[in-house]
Amino acid sequence: MDHFKEEHKETIVSSCDLLGVSRQVYYRSIRSTIEKQEVAQKVIALVRPVRILMPRLGSKKLYHILKEELVPLKVGRDKLFRILRANHMLIKSRRSYHITTDSHHRFRKHKNLLCATEINRPEQVLVSDITYVGNRRNPAYLALVTDAYSKVVMGHDVSNSLDVSGSIRAMEMAVKNRCYSDQPLIHHSDRGLQYCSNDYQKVLDKNNIKPSMTEKYDPYENAIAERINGILKQEFHIAKYDTDLTTRKKLIDEAIKIYNHLRPHLSNHMLTPHQMHQQLVLKRKQYKSKKLNNEIIVQL
Repeated sequence: MDHFKEEHKETIVSSCDLLGVSRQVYYRSIRSTIEKQEVAQKVIALVRPVRILMPRLGSKKLYHILKEELVPLKVGRDKLFRILRANHMLIKSRRSYHITTDSHHRFRKHKNLLCATEINRPEQVLVSDITYVGNRRNPAYLALVTDAYSKVVMGHDVSNSLDVSGSIRAMEMAVKNRCYSDQPLIHHSDRGLQYCSNDYQKVLDKNNIKPSMTEKYDPYENAIAERINGILKQEFHIAKYDTDLTTRKKLIDEAIKIYNHLRPHLSNHMLTPHQMHQQLVLKRKQYKSKKLNNEIIVQL
C-alpha cells in the first residue's frame, strides 16, 4: 500500500513538472473545486424547500428570501444564478392564452378611471379578472380580485363555468377582507359580461365602489390582474394538474395563501403582498410599458 502511494505521488509530481505547475497549485485547485461543490450543495439544499412551496420562483426573489443563509456562504445573487444554471434549476417563462372575456353584450360599459388615478395606498383600487385553470375534461375558471397597490389577492373563487356568480363570490370575499373599509374604492376590470352585468354592478353599488373598465382591447390595460394570473399559473402550477373541482379549489386556496404571505414582489420593494398591504408609507414601484400610451402605467 505504501509502495502504491509512493508511486502515485511520483506520478503527480512528474505530471505537475511536465505541465509546469507546482504541487501546491495543483492541490489548491483540487481543494477549491471541492469547496465550490460543497457550497453549491448547501445552496441547493436551501433552495429546494422554497421551490417546493413556490416551484417557479425566480432567482432574484429566491436570493431575497435566502439572503441571510447565503451571505455566510459568500453567495451573492450572481453566484446563486450560476449555481442554479449549473444545476438546471433556472426558470424559463411560459405563456398560455385562453379567452375568458366576452365584451359583446348589451350591458353598460364604464370608463377607465385609472388613467387619471395615482395609486398610493392599499384598497384604493381593486382589479378583477378571470383566468382559465382547467382542461377539456375538467373545465375550471378562477375569478380573482387583487389590490392594485399591494398585489394581495383579496378575493377568489373557482367554478366550472363563466357564470357571473363566481365573480360575485370573489368580489364579496374581497369586500369582507377589507382592512380600510372607510376609504373610497375603485373597482377596475375588463369589459367582460360578468363585470358589466346588473348583478355584479349591484354588489359594487351596495358597497359604494366606483366601477372602472378598460376601454381598449389590450390586456395591458388590465396589466396588474394579468400579471397575478401569470404568477399563479406559471409559478404555482394551479392549472397544471388534471383533477376534480374540489381538489383544484384546495390547491388554489393553498397557492394563494403562499403567494400572499411568502412570495416577495419587486414592485413591493421585495415585501410580500400581505406585508405591503399592512403599511401605508411605501410608494409602489412603477414601470411604463412601451405597448401603452404615456398615460397608462403597468405594474410588474
